[in-house]
Amino acid sequence: MKKVSKNLYTWYQSKNYDFPWRMTNDVYKIWISEIMLQQTQVSTVINYYNNWIEKFPNIKILANSQIDDVLKSWEGLGYYRRAHNIHETAKIIMCRYNGQFPSDFNILLKLKGVGDYTASAIMSIGYNKAYPAIDGNLKRVVARLAGIEDFKNIVNKSKDYVQQLMFNGYVSEINQSLMDLGREICFPKDPKCRICPVKNYCFANKNNAIEKFTIKNKPNKKPIYDVSVGMIWKKNKILISKRKKDGLLGGLWELPGGKKEKKESFSECLEREIYEELNINVQIHKTIGVVKHHYSHFGINMKGYHCNFKSGKICSNTSDGIKWIDLKDIEKYPFPKATLKLFDLAGC
Repeated sequence: MKKVSKNLYTWYQSKNYDFPWRMTNDVYKIWISEIMLQQTQVSTVINYYNNWIEKFPNIKILANSQIDDVLKSWEGLGYYRRAHNIHETAKIIMCRYNGQFPSDFNILLKLKGVGDYTASAIMSIGYNKAYPAIDGNLKRVVARLAGIEDFKNIVNKSKDYVQQLMFNGYVSEINQSLMDLGREICFPKDPKCRICPVKNYCFANKNNAIEKFTIKNKPNKKPIYDVSVGMIWKKNKILISKRKKDGLLGGLWELPGGKKEKKESFSECLEREIYEELNINVQIHKTIGVVKHHYSHFGINMKGYHCNFKSGKICSNTSDGIKWIDLKDIEKYPFPKATLKLFDLAGC
């Protein structure tokens, strides 16, 4: 174990991946980076992280910000519940902990959006305490390295193994070196074993059993929904509505519309949905185009139309608010990725 630990530490220092979140000891910034990095590639996160820290440089400024500004900075990362949780957690930390991140693992677990992985990452990277942060990549790396076949208990067994590697006090470096190993070398398919710094100590490599220790998740077939939305015009302004906070894409603004029913055309769907949502009638003017987009559990084919407001008194029946806005103000509001794609098609 000492040789594995030493090799990982030496390799980590030699590579010196200069990600912006590794140039700080600020636990707030480490927390933001870890939430952003969940299920998102490092290359994508870098710009989001830099822009976020520029806008919300500390937890006090974040806690005092409006949720629309927070969601706008998160726009495009997906999993918008995380942005809500970050905002609420910032408020809690300001209120209960005087703006200081708790250094107690069990207290961290009580914060909104902080699970075992995030709490462990904060403890190990932020406070250099031996709490292995085990995500999908680390489960694969450690299973191969240690020859763990019991995938049902892979998290606990991985924690035990990584804690042994942390004996030398280089807690943060060991955790992050394993993260780097999973990202740069120990791929699910065709890993670069030849250049792996711990290949001589890897059970799977020595026994020619890489495939055996590859944890596979069965992909679920995603349903695809047909959706119709409208850019409703009135006096050079368009109507947008705000999604319910606790629902999918909660708190984001969108164009009115909804799912198409069987035997219903896209235009019929739009007229029905707008009447049900807003209690108004519209005149469909022309088609914008179709956007295909995939979320974590489903996909959509979203057809957009230009419409003119026709009649009725607007009522917000299914949203948390409605607004008439100028096209130039679109960039001020957070929208789902699919809506942004439709704006691009419309030349906005």
